[in-house]
Amino acid sequence: MKKLWSTIFNTLVLFVMTVSVTFAADGEAVIDTGDTAWVLISAALVFIMTPGLGFFYGGMVRNKNVLSTIMQSFFIVGLISVEWVLIGYTLTFGDDISGFIGDLSKIGLSGIDVHTVMGTIPEFAFVAFQCMFAVITPALITGAFAERMKFSAFVTFILLWAILIYNPMAHWVWGGGWLAELGALDFAGGLVIHILSGVSGLVICLMIGKRRGYGKSPILPHNIPMVVLGATLLWFGWFGFNVGSALGANGLAANAFIVTQAAAAAATVSWVFAEWMHNGKPTVFGAASGCVAGLVAITPAAGFVTPMPAILIGLIGGVICYFSVAVVKAKFGYDDSLDAFGVHGIGGTWGAIATGLWATTSVNESGADGLFYGNQDLLFIQILSVVAAWVLAIVGTVLLIKIIGAFMKIRVDESDEIAGVDISEHGERAYGQSFVAGNPLFGNKE
Repeated sequence: MKKLWSTIFNTLVLFVMTVSVTFAADGEAVIDTGDTAWVLISAALVFIMTPGLGFFYGGMVRNKNVLSTIMQSFFIVGLISVEWVLIGYTLTFGDDISGFIGDLSKIGLSGIDVHTVMGTIPEFAFVAFQCMFAVITPALITGAFAERMKFSAFVTFILLWAILIYNPMAHWVWGGGWLAELGALDFAGGLVIHILSGVSGLVICLMIGKRRGYGKSPILPHNIPMVVLGATLLWFGWFGFNVGSALGANGLAANAFIVTQAAAAAATVSWVFAEWMHNGKPTVFGAASGCVAGLVAITPAAGFVTPMPAILIGLIGGVICYFSVAVVKAKFGYDDSLDAFGVHGIGGTWGAIATGLWATTSVNESGADGLFYGNQDLLFIQILSVVAAWVLAIVGTVLLIKIIGAFMKIRVDESDEIAGVDISEHGERAYGQSFVAGNPLFGNKE
């Protein structure tokens, strides 16, 4: 009898489980816990990239400007997260208005709750993941104007740039806008993030001018280990950046992981060898820069290419970005302080074009075949998308800087630049040794 009751109980349990799965399958949407967990973990990985960027950039500047540089990245986490929840998400992913911007139907995340599902994940998970993209993009720009912008002007510019430049471009590509309708491919942000931020950075550094002493005396990184730490955090977080863009724990995510690692590794090697041949010394700084260049280059292609093309994308990207930083910048003399344009603008441009060469539907059926798989149309679409991103970044940034400059001072005074932006803008120093030699905070001269 006991065995009979046990059999009946087990049968009922199996029946209930079957019924519940059937009800879930018959519903409008089903949340996949594995996909949800991976997207939330990816959002956290992308989050750590922005403080990591602060260390990466902070190590490159002089010690009198390290805190202001880190502060820019850290403060952006707060500022843009609030902007994203209030208005950024709806402008990007709200219902399309004429292919150019999202409507205000999701302002303040209106209409989204714990039951709202997007694909196989809660929409809140998607909101969180995309929030981290919106955060890191303007932070990348700060490398171009490091050591010379007033904090008030920085805050104003970043907020307006996010609303008026980033959100529209993200809508064009990811929110159902005109570039998406055209068939442009950008898996994780070559167009939206890297071209937009890198080119905007170039425009700003040209408009506000060079740092005092640039080109006349050495301006050297103050802490290379900090640079390597930042690059390592970026590399680590980038798996969330690219792999998380599959929006699920699946084969596409696994492919994105492999090609991300392959491209970053290849660019590290090619940058170091290019530097070795050009300058006679392979440097740790070059290796750190090379890995970031490879990560940038593979970002738009990560969900569309196979591993062998990824290695080529990384190898070529490392050389192109090194040439841009070591040769082009020196030739034209612009002060892109931390090479935001040379790595992100140029690397993102190469990656977007490379997607048009090597994309294949064997990796992602929702993508398209590129030139080397018999479809030249995709390459033309990618080039047009690159032009659109460049134009938006240039025109939008010029207008913003002109408008902001009419109401407030953008650049710190020369005396403040000499003392250091840490002291002049924030009233603090990164290192206690500064007090031994004397500190402007206490009225002494350095």
